[in-house]
Amino acid sequence: MKKNIVVLFLFFQAVVAYAAYPDRPIRLIVAYPPGGGTDIVSRLIVPELSKRLGQSITIDNRGGASGNMGTDLAVNSPPNGYTLLMGNIGPNAINVSIFKKLPYQPERDLIPISLVAITPNILVANMSLPVKSIADLLVLAKASPGKINFPSAGSGTSSHLAGVLFCSMANVDMVHVPYKGGGVAMNDLLGGTVDIYFATMPAAIPFIKSGKLRPLGVTSDKRSLILPNIPTIAESGLPGYSATTWYGLYAPKGTPNEIIRQIHDATVEVLKIPELREQLIQRGFEPIGNSPEQFSAFVSSEIIKWAKVVKLAGIEPE
Repeated sequence: MKKNIVVLFLFFQAVVAYAAYPDRPIRLIVAYPPGGGTDIVSRLIVPELSKRLGQSITIDNRGGASGNMGTDLAVNSPPNGYTLLMGNIGPNAINVSIFKKLPYQPERDLIPISLVAITPNILVANMSLPVKSIADLLVLAKASPGKINFPSAGSGTSSHLAGVLFCSMANVDMVHVPYKGGGVAMNDLLGGTVDIYFATMPAAIPFIKSGKLRPLGVTSDKRSLILPNIPTIAESGLPGYSATTWYGLYAPKGTPNEIIRQIHDATVEVLKIPELREQLIQRGFEPIGNSPEQFSAFVSSEIIKWAKVVKLAGIEPE
C-alpha cells in the first residue's frame, strides 16, 4: 500500500512538472554564425513560438566545425526542454558521411520535433556565361568538358553536393571550386571568376531581381513559391533531380514525450500563421510543420541519399 502511494505521488509530481513547462526561458542553439539560413529561419519563428509557449526563447549561435560544434552542444545539454536545436541538412544528415569521428549521431542522440522549412538551392550563372537555360548549360558542358566551374561554400556542403549530383545525373564534367563560405563564392560568381553556382535561395534572390545573376533552375522537385516562373532542374532535362536544404527543430535524447508534444504543437501552430508563412516564403523558404515521425523518416532518407552523393564526390571522411 505504502509503495503504491509513493508511485502515485511520483506520477502526479511528474504530471505537475510537465504541466508547468516551460517555467523559465528556453535556449535555441543555432550551429552557425548569425545571418545564414538556419539563423534567419530561427529568428523568424522565435517571436511567435515564444508567445505560444509563454516563455522567452534566446537564440544561441554556436558556429564551428561545419555545424558539428553547436549540434554536439545541444546533444549534451540536459534533456528537459530548455535547450533546443534548429538543425539542418549539414550536421543532421550530410556530416554523417563526411566525418569519421562525428561526436554525435543525429538519429541516436536527438529527438526530431518538426521539419520547419525547406528551401531549394537555385542554379545561377554569371551574366557573361552564354547560357540562358539548363538545356543550354548541358549543351555547353558536354561540348567543353572540364571548362565550366562551379563554386561551393566548402567541400561537402549542400552547394557542393548539389553540383556533384547534377554532374552525375547529366553525365557532364564540371570543375568544383571550394570556398570558405558562401559569401566569398557569391562574390566571385558576381565578378565572373566562376561560372555557375548552386546558391541558397535567400542569398541569390536579390541578385536575380537586380539582374546581376541569371537563374537557370531550382533544385527542388517542384517550383519555388517565390520564383514560380523559374523551372525546376528536374523538368528541364534531368528528371528526378532534387537537392533541397532543410531546417528542423530537435531536442536532446531523453526529453520527455509530453514536452516534445507541447513544443511540436506550438511549432505547427506557428507555421500556420499567414503573416509568418509569407515572411518565410518571401525569403525563399517553404514552411512545413510535420509530425516527429514524419520528420524522422525524412531525415533517415536524407542520410542515405547524401551518403551516396558523398561517395560519388570522392570525399574522404575527415
